[in-house]
Amino acid sequence: MSEHHRRLERMYHSAPISRLYEPKLTIREGKTELVLPVKPEFFHAANATHGSVYFKALDDACFFAVASLVEDVFVVTASFTTYLLKPIASGEMRAVGEVTHRTKSSFLADAVVYDSEGQQIARGSGSFVRSQIKLTPEIGYA
Repeated sequence: MSEHHRRLERMYHSAPISRLYEPKLTIREGKTELVLPVKPEFFHAANATHGSVYFKALDDACFFAVASLVEDVFVVTASFTTYLLKPIASGEMRAVGEVTHRTKSSFLADAVVYDSEGQQIARGSGSFVRSQIKLTPEIGYA
């Protein structure tokens, strides 16, 4: 485990939005695992988790898989495709992300979200690019 990966994990967990979702993120080289508890606050009117939570889990898993390979600047999502396969209303969501292609300045990554029983409930794929934002303590990279 590299210090870069630990700093990225601290940056992620210190972000204000993480207080709402209470995620647990583990980063390895080009791969991530993200676990989110399913909470009633995430439900739409039909009492299941809103698609935005699926997107967050997928995008975060892909984003940090890519970020694990970039040690100088913040990466940003350029595009993302989400496939919702099955509703979830309890337990936790586990997103596994992996970089599938990279060039000097752009990356592709895929992720799958599983429910507590290990069934796939969502898939996603994104394109990511290097930004001009330096990784510094001011953005939580410490």
